[in-house]
Amino acid sequence: MTDHTHALWSSDDIDASDAFAYWADVVCDAFVGVAVRPGPGAAFAGRIETSVLDGIGFTALSAGPQQVARTRRLIARDQEDVLLANIQLGGRARLEQNGRVAVLAPGAMAFVDSTRPYALDFAGDFSQLVVKVPTARLPHRSLSAATAVELSASGPGRVVTDLLVGLHRVQSHDPGAAAALLPHAVDLLGTGLAWAADSTLPAASAAALTRERVHRFVRRHVTDPRLDAAAVAAGCGVSRRTMYRALAEDGESLTQLIRRLRVSHAQRLVRAHPERPLAAVARECGFGGEAQFHRAFKAVTGMTPGAYRGR
Repeated sequence: MTDHTHALWSSDDIDASDAFAYWADVVCDAFVGVAVRPGPGAAFAGRIETSVLDGIGFTALSAGPQQVARTRRLIARDQEDVLLANIQLGGRARLEQNGRVAVLAPGAMAFVDSTRPYALDFAGDFSQLVVKVPTARLPHRSLSAATAVELSASGPGRVVTDLLVGLHRVQSHDPGAAAALLPHAVDLLGTGLAWAADSTLPAASAAALTRERVHRFVRRHVTDPRLDAAAVAAGCGVSRRTMYRALAEDGESLTQLIRRLRVSHAQRLVRAHPERPLAAVARECGFGGEAQFHRAFKAVTGMTPGAYRGR
């Protein structure tokens, strides 16, 4: 069973005097807590369509001029830890975060870290596709290196944007097919994040490339109970010593990485199948048993699997 939800809102359905206030609420629900101000001009018009596929949000929106800001106060209030990949479809946008600025033309994509303040300015009518990904689903790395940095509408970044836009179209009428493609899209999004970071930072070191390869391999095989250091090193074509050294620079051991990704997968299964026995969830996620599953889940989330399901 695929975990898939869908919602649509349009200013056509709301009284003109209430349209922008309602729009601001919908934007916060779809993304993260932000302050939204309308731009100058005529009555506001906007449309937003949101779907969530196995924990990944896809939001297509088109609207009139506005300014959006995520402040430290709003961050403290909702504390969401997500990456927002903003793909410009029409019009232009100016994004500022961490002292970096990206100006988006149609076809370009920029990354936003929800844990840091940012500002978006849409001077005219615009349309975007925004993909919302929990950071636990991405390679364990600092998002601040890539925020407010764009992938241009040409070059290798076009591969990333084309896949995400195409996946958004597919999931609206065939969620099952989209769910099968989703892990590949998340992998590619992580690669795009690395490209964006490398466009403003020194060339990635050999250790960083090894780390990226290790994270990708583990994500693809995390449900295999036989996954261990030897299997990961062999699958990545490096020695265990090289692998450990690369991961040490990131502050997360291989054991911690595997545990975190297995727990993330378990959270998705529990949400999608609340009736499934926890022992079965443990097996499907690659844990050696239910006791190991409970210990790992509590270490990562601060609660037991049963408490998480009850919540």
